[in-house]
Amino acid sequence: GNGTRTRDGSSVMTPAGSRLALDGDDPTEEAPMSSTPTPAAASRAPITVPGVAARKVRDGAVPLVMVTAYDAPGARMASEAGVDLILVGDSLAMVVLGYDDTLQVTVDDLVHHTAAVARAKPHPLVVADLPWLAYHLSPEDTIRNAARLIRAGAGAVKLEGGRKRTRMVEALVDTEIPVMGHIGLTPQSVHAMGGFKVQAKSADAIRLLVDDAKALEHAGCFSIVLEGVPSEVAALVTEAVDVPTIGIGAGPDVDGQVLVYHDLLGIEDRMAPKFVRRYASLRQASVDAMAAYAADVRTGAFPGPEESYHLAADVAETLALYGSGA
Repeated sequence: GNGTRTRDGSSVMTPAGSRLALDGDDPTEEAPMSSTPTPAAASRAPITVPGVAARKVRDGAVPLVMVTAYDAPGARMASEAGVDLILVGDSLAMVVLGYDDTLQVTVDDLVHHTAAVARAKPHPLVVADLPWLAYHLSPEDTIRNAARLIRAGAGAVKLEGGRKRTRMVEALVDTEIPVMGHIGLTPQSVHAMGGFKVQAKSADAIRLLVDDAKALEHAGCFSIVLEGVPSEVAALVTEAVDVPTIGIGAGPDVDGQVLVYHDLLGIEDRMAPKFVRRYASLRQASVDAMAAYAADVRTGAFPGPEESYHLAADVAETLALYGSGA
């Protein structure tokens, strides 16, 4: 590895083969970032599938909070923030891997990132997306792909589509794999829908959406994501089912909300969907910080004495003697 773990949990970079990595010096002596440790998150029991399934607002429950995360640092932050669910979403394709849609991400990609999230041992329930073509071919193929995500550390999987996916949902539930549904605007259907467009705007489409939600519930889904539908429609669907609904671009009358990590933190600012509220501007803050670092390096202001390691006085004196030719 290339990091030395300090007593307070921070790390100091120690390239393999460096003198610091070999000579046993304590790297905490002059580590300037160790003086203000982050408070530990309050201890609480992990969130479970039955716990989520019971969270209907109409029964007095507090709305569910779900965010996406794709790595261990993101999972730790989500856990410390007190969210209920972490979604390792196929949005990974667009906000992390640089693709234009979610269709390019693979099961291998989701397994890799689900494992990274799970290693953080977060308190929220970890839900992993089944990507496009991971649950379309057969129940056996669906189970095999979902099992890889569960073995990577997910506590449940999510798939898109309504009644036409119930066979796959039932197969997963029969295999003891919890399933979250996803209807409305389903990004994996971007081509069939003609783009990322609000769904269920006609009376017939609304009836079909309600039927889809009921079918998913009957098939065994423990919760359902509603994406990109009018608020009034989301309220109808939420009232029609006994499992919690989690909205994204579906208004306030649902049982919870989900946002993409990069959207709510302002890391991804190339597009701004109407439903996103940014709670920080980390992209600009990060650009400014890196620009300041670059300027300090170029002017010689970094590293300074406080960021450098020093020899003991007697060793330095001996070294000076060698240098003088004595």
